[in-house]
Amino acid sequence: MTDERVLTCEEALRFLAEYLDGQLEQAEDRDVEGHLARCRSCYSRAEFEKQLKQQVAALGSSDVRPEFVERIREMMSRFIASPTAPGS
Repeated sequence: MTDERVLTCEEALRFLAEYLDGQLEQAEDRDVEGHLARCRSCYSRAEFEKQLKQQVAALGSSDVRPEFVERIREMMSRFIASPTAPGS
């Protein structure tokens, strides 16, 4: 018998970053894995996030133009200020 807790999509996605970074406790890790095995939507999101992390890591510390950095900062500011942003 397993002690796996059935997570909702919202709960699974809340744990996703820590799951992909290997920072969850064993029980939480098992719960997220169980959810991803059952939910195609969350599985697809996890795979996208995993690939994105790999691609960003592969960029290393290459030089970035200041204009690009500023554009990203502006986008993040707009996202955080958005009424639909998480935690708003």
